[in-house]
Amino acid sequence: MNDTSIRIAVVGHTNAGKTSLLRTLTRRIRFGEVSERPGTTRHVEKIALEVAGRAAVTFLDTPGLEDAVSLREHLQAFTARAPTPPERIRAFLQGPEAHGAFEQEAKVLRAMLDVDAAFLVIDVREPVLPKFRAEIELLNSCARPVLPVLNFVRSDASREPAWRELLSAYGLHAVVRFDAAAPFVGAERALYEDLGTLLRDRREQLARVATSLSAEAGERRDAAAARIAELVVDVTAVRRTVPSGEFNDPTRRQKLIADLRATVSSKAQRCADDLLALYGFREGDADEAPLPQLEGRWSMDFFSAEAMKDAGLRLGKGAAVGAAVGVVADMALAGLSLGAATALGATIGGALSQGFGPMGRKLVNLMNDVQELTVEDRVLQVLVAWLLALVHALEQRGHAATGRIAASADPQGEPFIGHRLEAIVEAAEPARGHADWEAGLGTRWFAPTERRELVDEVARAVRPAIERS
Repeated sequence: MNDTSIRIAVVGHTNAGKTSLLRTLTRRIRFGEVSERPGTTRHVEKIALEVAGRAAVTFLDTPGLEDAVSLREHLQAFTARAPTPPERIRAFLQGPEAHGAFEQEAKVLRAMLDVDAAFLVIDVREPVLPKFRAEIELLNSCARPVLPVLNFVRSDASREPAWRELLSAYGLHAVVRFDAAAPFVGAERALYEDLGTLLRDRREQLARVATSLSAEAGERRDAAAARIAELVVDVTAVRRTVPSGEFNDPTRRQKLIADLRATVSSKAQRCADDLLALYGFREGDADEAPLPQLEGRWSMDFFSAEAMKDAGLRLGKGAAVGAAVGVVADMALAGLSLGAATALGATIGGALSQGFGPMGRKLVNLMNDVQELTVEDRVLQVLVAWLLALVHALEQRGHAATGRIAASADPQGEPFIGHRLEAIVEAAEPARGHADWEAGLGTRWFAPTERRELVDEVARAVRPAIERS
């Protein structure tokens, strides 16, 4: 471990959210144990925050303080032979009670004497009771800078003003508001900046940590945009050649459409899994931080009538767009090249999706014996909106969160208005003329240079939507 790392003890009352804070700060969803049961952490555990491959900050996750009131009274017995508070703490740690009745408190105080500073995590939903005053006095006795971190500040049960008043009474005026389950934008940076005011000799080092974290956040958004763009190009390129005889058979046609839907849904779910991993979440972590992203909203059938209706509202159409089919038939027309037929595909598909009207009938009369199934633009828009909503939820989700990603995480703000989605899908349009650009068609499939360049272009269209989320 890097000896120059800043050592921070994370302290506080039992079940205040110390381990939750560390999971979020280090993006280690598997660190420690997060539980509603009190006293989950029983030993001091270390975890490092790395910058450029080196430990910049070493955190010490400590057990919860359980009986600070009694310990404060016990320390009075050391006043005669240990006149200063830190001396009294050291004298206590050498006594038998530090391994007996006050074992948990002793672990915390030992850690306090071995660090540069401490984060005092406070559950602001708790009433301000005498035991909390005793805890603050014990921590101050260690003569280390203490930065209070107010947790669960979004709760309706928050008693933040009362807590701020108490902290001010003990000279703790620098306070950070931080929700470990759903962090505020910029809260992480503020945490290190405020710590820099307490550790002036480490201010530059902490500033580098904050800058590095901001850069990492930008890199995650770039990677998320690139992954979504990869999916959009991939799905746009999907084409299935269907003989007219098979397409005209209702049973066979439904099977072909169902297979295409399953292919697209599988690609989308893999993309969602990749986004979860990018943000430090994993499917299968249910024992430690349940994240059932593949349930409810996150297992949407992009081709369902409900999804299309939602897209209609999202895109400002005022009604459902397309049909429940969500798949169009691009037809190779007599006398036209495949490229020309592809260019006509959206028009034909739109006609078919609304039923065989006059235009549709005329075009069907020109149809030869080959049809090609592709994914309709408006289905692509639903898919993109779904993934952007997932990224939006992950951007606001701490690694301590144990609840579901709610459907309400799907915002209806500017990033999801119609023209932005349309621009993303339109940018991928060149892929419609390249069925060979669908990923994984062969056992040794490699993305052509043109395809990679198109993915980059689509990613540039996706990135502002993520930034504004």
